[in-house]
Amino acid sequence: MTNPADLSAVELVSAYRSRRLSPVETLEAVLKRVEASEPKLKALWAPDPEGARVMARASEARWLKGEPAGPIDGVPATLKDNIPTRGVPTPLGCAAAPLIPAAEDAPPAARTRESGAVIFAKTTMPDLGMLSSGLSSFHELARNPWDLRLNPGGSSAGAGAAAAAGYGPLHVGTDLGGSIRLPAGWCGIVGFKPSFGRIPVDSPFIGRVAGPMTRTVADAALYMSVLARPDSRDSLGLPFADLPWMDLEGPNPGPLRIGLWMEPGFGLPLDPEVRAAVEAAAKLFEGAGAQVEPLGPFLTRGMIDGLDKFWRSRSWAAVKRLPEAERAKILPYITAWVETAQGLSGEEVYAGFEQTEAIREAALKATEVFDFVISPTAPVVAYAAGSASPLDDPQKPFEHIAYTVAFNLSAQPSLSLNCGYTRSGLPIGLQITGRRHDDPGVLRLARLFETLRPAQKPWPVLA
Repeated sequence: MTNPADLSAVELVSAYRSRRLSPVETLEAVLKRVEASEPKLKALWAPDPEGARVMARASEARWLKGEPAGPIDGVPATLKDNIPTRGVPTPLGCAAAPLIPAAEDAPPAARTRESGAVIFAKTTMPDLGMLSSGLSSFHELARNPWDLRLNPGGSSAGAGAAAAAGYGPLHVGTDLGGSIRLPAGWCGIVGFKPSFGRIPVDSPFIGRVAGPMTRTVADAALYMSVLARPDSRDSLGLPFADLPWMDLEGPNPGPLRIGLWMEPGFGLPLDPEVRAAVEAAAKLFEGAGAQVEPLGPFLTRGMIDGLDKFWRSRSWAAVKRLPEAERAKILPYITAWVETAQGLSGEEVYAGFEQTEAIREAALKATEVFDFVISPTAPVVAYAAGSASPLDDPQKPFEHIAYTVAFNLSAQPSLSLNCGYTRSGLPIGLQITGRRHDDPGVLRLARLFETLRPAQKPWPVLA
């Protein structure tokens, strides 16, 4: 019999409805998995097993009455450190942050709680969410369950590791330049960055989204039906739309025109094994009847350098307000990155901000002729656990985010799922991007790919 910790959310809800399984049994299986694996993985922050047991018993009672609170009632779930959760501090992965319990749930936490999910922990992240890494000045070093010597990616580091390791089926990450999709790619899971504004957040910022990190596309879709519910606190949110999240059987792919984007225009060279896996994925879509055409590079070095200056300046504005003793607690890599903004003029910072608009326009123009675009999620596979980025150079921090960051700024929905493995057995991420607001379409195409791809390797077991 499958361990309840490895069942999908869809399977768990079905089992609860038929009374083949209880939320209490499921939680205990997840907690047992965590107890065995977490000393090695370091994916969690603020675990609350006793509080979770109270939630699980309440969920069990609702299911026995046939009155579930929502679509994910009784399903174990985690929330990323930076999503304020009532009663839990929000350290943002940074030793300099004050540990003040959040007064209320942020929208993703509120929707998760209202739907009856069993929130048993938060997940770890790097300082201020500004690394594609599990390295943090506050949390212990998060690792990749496929190979503990390697990085899970970030900034949703703990969420990616937890999903791959089987800490229950539902996890929420956030994404500003790839922070959901990069760990999803390197951990072999599904990570969905929805259209900007689709999931309410507090507070909103250009390109920032929250989204589900799961083992299956169906679970991501199920969680979207919860997370996308409206919340007035997001002043940049989209109008609520009751979308057909669970309608994952899309039309025959024959009419689809898919762009294959292999050369972004800047960044690290594409690893040959990544290239081969993504090209093989393209052939699978072609075999299913889709028209796949090459999409050339549309980003430039000037664009990413401008974005880098703007983000450095934005982060330095926050860091410089800290007392010197607190500032000294931040990761040296982050400090070395943001301090260079001190010499930037207002004109230079604004010119950098203008590049966010240039990236948006370039992405939308380049992709407008396609129904979807497929690409690598990252140009390289998972890297050393203790490194802050693949190059580990604070003056070249964004060489690995070319495929992901453009679609934050263009507001397009974008998803990563596994498309193959390296010779050493590491996952390789395929990114699927759709037109603005076509979140269900991206999920449908990703679900189709799940049926087309070869059988997947077993999930890593650490216990």
